[in-house]
Amino acid sequence: MAVQLFKRTKQLELKVDEILDLVSQSAMTFDQAIENYLSEGIGERFNMRLDQMIALETRGDELGLAVELQMYNETLIPDARGDVLTLLEALDGILDSFKSVLFYFSTEVPEIPEELRQSFDDLAKLSCAGVESLVLAARAFFRDVQTVNDHLHKVHFYEKDADVLVTKIRKEIFLTELPLANKIHLRFFAERIVWISDMAEDVADRLTIYAIKRTI
Repeated sequence: MAVQLFKRTKQLELKVDEILDLVSQSAMTFDQAIENYLSEGIGERFNMRLDQMIALETRGDELGLAVELQMYNETLIPDARGDVLTLLEALDGILDSFKSVLFYFSTEVPEIPEELRQSFDDLAKLSCAGVESLVLAARAFFRDVQTVNDHLHKVHFYEKDADVLVTKIRKEIFLTELPLANKIHLRFFAERIVWISDMAEDVADRLTIYAIKRTI
């Protein structure tokens, strides 16, 4: 198989590139939205980021369907089609998760104490960093499969750091004097944020297998 998976299908390559751009943009938008929420709650800037996330996720769905139809209608890359479509579906799941977590913030409006806000911000940044590294690995899968592992190890690195931090946050939450209901609510939001990091690692594990298959 060619080093560049879409060597002769430029239009398809552009669509996949745009999907990867959307996932990267969603990570940045999510990070900014969490920053906005922690500094000012549900305000104009948070709502703007939420609207942007909805638009990104909608566009991702449209492109995913377009790629699938083009690959089947034009009988493109039949040997790798299943892996490519599964990978794109998993990336779309991350897009949807970013949107879902912001919706949770928008509808449930958790009261995050001042002393925990930096930790929540750091947790969001770790999850987003893992997704950004995953996007780089996915780009390598399509363009130069030999370099996929240059990025995948970073996904695992950020996921481990996120797991350590969320454990610390849980402990800090339950050491506060907040009512139990508030503690459980805060724990839920910490776990929703780290969930994105876990998803990125799951996709990275799949991508490792797909990359190995392409080099055999």
